[in-house]
Amino acid sequence: MTSLSGKSVLLVIGGGIAAYKCLELIRLLGKEGCKVVPLMTKAAEQFVTPLTVASLAGTKVYSDLFSLTDETEMGHIQLSRAADLVVVAPATADLMAKLAHGIANDLASTALLATDKSVLMAPAMNVRMWRHAATQRNLKTLIADGVLIVGPNDGDMACGEYGPGRLAEPDEIVAAIRASLATHPRVLAGKKVLITAGPTREPIDPVRYISNHSSGKQGYALAAAAVDLGAETMLVSGPVHLPLPPGAQVMPVESARDMLKVVEREVPCDIAIFTAAVADWRVESAANEKIKKSGKDAPTLILSENPDILKTIASLKSKRPKLVVGFAAETENVLEHAKAKLASKGCDLIVANDVSAKGDVFGSDQNAVHLVSANGVESWPRMSKAHVAEKLMAHFAKLIS
Repeated sequence: MTSLSGKSVLLVIGGGIAAYKCLELIRLLGKEGCKVVPLMTKAAEQFVTPLTVASLAGTKVYSDLFSLTDETEMGHIQLSRAADLVVVAPATADLMAKLAHGIANDLASTALLATDKSVLMAPAMNVRMWRHAATQRNLKTLIADGVLIVGPNDGDMACGEYGPGRLAEPDEIVAAIRASLATHPRVLAGKKVLITAGPTREPIDPVRYISNHSSGKQGYALAAAAVDLGAETMLVSGPVHLPLPPGAQVMPVESARDMLKVVEREVPCDIAIFTAAVADWRVESAANEKIKKSGKDAPTLILSENPDILKTIASLKSKRPKLVVGFAAETENVLEHAKAKLASKGCDLIVANDVSAKGDVFGSDQNAVHLVSANGVESWPRMSKAHVAEKLMAHFAKLIS
């Protein structure tokens, strides 16, 4: 884990209701020995007071572009370059638009344009503002320019709506700061990586479903590793109980058909990695009401085959990713089944593992994988899923370089 002790962060606090969370962020960073230099927009001062921010940060708050004292002590050029990282939290739609379009009309936007350090933005806004085509265009521009993104999360809004737009939690932002300051070479900067993870759920009735034991840990570790290497990372996740990987855009889904719909929307991309344990079958007609036990024979479930997401994407023509990677979770004859899957799916690589009881993979933090490609089989020893993810992403980066 990257230490934050002795590091310095320029924290740009935008004007949104979520600005109060920056107080806990400052506290957490200070606890880890990280110096925080706060810069507040005028709008931010309507939500938290500069006195409170200064008290927690242990230093003055900067806000006025034309303060002669500040320009003498620390001009906006020096202010933007003295820190190891510039963090914008909350990053409002206004701040995102200004940086995306090169607008500099206050201290915050001027500092963002003048910095020679990495910028990490934590967006927070109303769900409709976040989904607006202009904001999404600005987001794509910022990512293409190398700006790092953490969040936003789904949740209830102060305005009463629900959806993506909540500021990432302070501990998630701290984790993203660590990742941003890590020494990994950013070999995937400017690349888009799509990852599926976790199980899918196929409804039987409103309270029952068909699913599996996938924890999603390997997929989430891959997403974190992709972010560390600088990729724009899209994580399409089935239902899991894991913290969101900082810096990845997480899109939650339930069923296989839901997952395919989102994946098709997100291609083309440079690398597509299908770690999700997708249910092979679904109930043909899920009941609208809970199926009651009648004391007679058990109900008969008529199953239909789910779409094959890996094969569908691997067979694309114009929108096919440069590298398509499938996962094969097997309980016997692991390599034989993986080779057959490679041939039948049309993907470039299969990562196979043993999920039988002796394999002890589902829910575990350890994994032992085999890389199966047209060039043969490469077997790796058992290691942590985080280490597997780091090695896999480095390997994939070389394959598309």
